Amino acid sequence: MDNIFSILIGLVSGMSSGFFGIGGAVILIPALIYIFKFSQHLAQGTALAALLLPVGMLAVIKYYKSGDVNIKVALFVAFGFIIGGFIGATLMQGIPNLVLKKMFAVMLLFISMYMLFGK
Repeated sequence: MDNIFSILIGLVSGMSSGFFGIGGAVILIPALIYIFKFSQHLAQGTALAALLLPVGMLAVIKYYKSGDVNIKVALFVAFGFIIGGFIGATLMQGIPNLVLKKMFAVMLLFISMYMLFGK
């Protein structure tokens, strides 16, 4: 049953990623926490492992064919993401699970409020 839930979570995350450009953090991490009862740390690590391979490759190809990908910017963002991911993963290790979970929730809340009420 866990395998079926894993595939369903991946399917919903992938569809969200292809449709909105999101999925990894917004869908996958909460699903791992609440469905599989993972700790925040385990959910984040598992999400990163699942997304490590070219999970979004087919979606990127579709966007690219439509002219909706700036390769130069994407490469620079990817470079920063590699460095930032390492730094973030290093800093996260010392934070207690409950604090990290609350930080994640506040980040999602801030982003959603800004997108809903910002310019």
